[in-house]
Amino acid sequence: MVPAEIREEVLDILSDISPDEDLSGLVDDKPFREQLELDSMDFLDIVMELRKRYRVQIPEEDYGKLASMGSTVEYLTPRLAEVARR
Repeated sequence: MVPAEIREEVLDILSDISPDEDLSGLVDDKPFREQLELDSMDFLDIVMELRKRYRVQIPEEDYGKLASMGSTVEYLTPRLAEVARR
């Protein structure tokens, strides 16, 4: 997957988890928690949905790398490319 596709997938997951949020103005380098009404359970739901959809394992120590859209896309790009090659 290319970064633009990953971004769209993350937006899709966010819209499922927080259907009332307006995601159109999401800033890539600003943390999700500063832009959206997400709690720690919502964040875990994002991680679990990524695991379910793409069979990508995200260790707990890497959760901080999923703080913003930009860092999430950067983190997932090589991992999802690796999953696609399997």
